[in-house]
Amino acid sequence: MRTEFFMPMIPPTRTHQEKQVKIVKGKPVFYEPAELKAVRSKLMAHLGKHVPETKYTAAIRLTSWWCFPITGEHKNGEYKTTKPDTDNLVKMLKDVMTDLKFWTDDSLVASEVIEKFWADKPGIYIKIEDLYDNDICTHGDNYDDCPDCRH
Repeated sequence: MRTEFFMPMIPPTRTHQEKQVKIVKGKPVFYEPAELKAVRSKLMAHLGKHVPETKYTAAIRLTSWWCFPITGEHKNGEYKTTKPDTDNLVKMLKDVMTDLKFWTDDSLVASEVIEKFWADKPGIYIKIEDLYDNDICTHGDNYDDCPDCRH
């Protein structure tokens, strides 16, 4: 199974790492500030249009390309090497995809490709691939012929 789509938008720059903590009855309680809730809502609205009919239940590869609007002297397709960090961007994305039932649990994401670019068309490209649904294994063999990958 494979799911692939592009969500035209200005990618969010607020990240999961920006959760806050407050003390309630002497115990720490984590919460999302309003800006982070807005990011979650934005992702829910865009991702909700692309939820697969059947959720993923086995190892998957998640590819995400974060395409930010070009500023300054940057060129279309140039890698973006400024904040936010890729690991922080993808955490909220995976949490929302889990909430929307793209998969049974985000622990199924066994392989990730996360890239940030400056782009003429801002948005987020997503590709989800079932790692055992490909004809070719990681060794370059057909799965059925590879003694290490046969399942």
